Amino acid sequence: QVQLVESGGGLVQAGGSLRLSCAASVRTFSTYAVGWFRQAPGKEREFVGGINWIGYSTYYVDSVKGRFTISRDNAENTVYLQMNSLKPEDTAVYYCAAKQRGGSYWSEGLYEYDYWGQGTQVTVSS
Repeated sequence: QVQLVESGGGLVQAGGSLRLSCAASVRTFSTYAVGWFRQAPGKEREFVGGINWIGYSTYYVDSVKGRFTISRDNAENTVYLQMNSLKPEDTAVYYCAAKQRGGSYWSEGLYEYDYWGQGTQVTVSS
């Protein structure tokens, strides 16, 4: 069983930055692809981006491309989401999720992931 714990959320003004962390409870975290998702009030959970096992490949949806960066430190069993130039529309609860099924790459599908963190609130004020 893998436990994921997100941290780093908070309140920030538009244009500001936050870095979210996703810490895993297993030393084999390097064998899990990780996706970041977010869910705004009244909306469905949506995929934001992902990183593969080793961390050399990442993907971002268009709405965050160029502003968000995903990285990982497998020695620390942690994945990061650096968010710059934040906008009010980025306000949401952010979740990290981990998967081993289907290979070493992320998936945009929620149901592809076996483990989820509890979420961390990000609020961007205008």
